[in-house]
Formats: sequence, structure tokens, C-alpha cells
Amino acid sequence: MVQAIKIARSFGDLSENFEYHAAKNEQGLLERRITIMRARLQNSVAVNEPTRAGEETVSVGSKVQIENEQGEKIDLEISSVGGVSPDSPLGDALLGGKVGHTVTVKAPRGDWQARIVSVGR
Repeated sequence: MVQAIKIARSFGDLSENFEYHAAKNEQGLLERRITIMRARLQNSVAVNEPTRAGEETVSVGSKVQIENEQGEKIDLEISSVGGVSPDSPLGDALLGGKVGHTVTVKAPRGDWQARIVSVGR
């Protein structure tokens, strides 16, 4: 970005220099992304892998298959990034559950039940 801004400055008057303003805008967006990523790293928590005996228990990082009340099977992953958040009603209900257990999901639109079919990594 520094090089792009340097090149854009060489084009002349900064008040009417589109390339300069675009490069400065891009720099601001990149700095914002860096700030967000630093905050995520500072607030991250390391999760230990469960022992072999605990693999059937749902935890953060687990890949879970559930069956809802209509018999529909749903595959999901418990993850704060790109999956079902452990803080969501579904994630909260599943955490600590084991294969064969039925959990009650306290959702904003009403409670519903799901049976844990499988748990993996």
C-alpha cells in the first residue's frame, strides 16, 4: 500500500487525484482488517483436544450430526468461526451432549428437540 500511495502522489495535485484517494481508502480498509484480526487473536482461547474416551461428547470443534423432530438429519460443526457458535441456542444445547442423547434447543421462536446421531472431529 505504501508503494501504491507513493506512485499515486507522483500523479500531481492530491485534491483531484483519484488514484491517491483510492489508495488511501484501501490502506484504511487494510488497517481496519488488521485491527479486527489482532482483537480476535487477543480474545482467542486455546481448546485442548479431548481424549479418545471423550470423543463422543460434543465440544468446541466437534462435527455433529443431529436429527430434528421431523426426522431430518443435519450436519454441523461447533465453532465460533464458520459453524454453529457455542454461544447460540443450538450450540449451547449440544455442548456436553453424547451420541443418543436428546437435547432441547431453547430458540427465540420456541423450543425444539434434536437427537445427537454422531460426534466426530
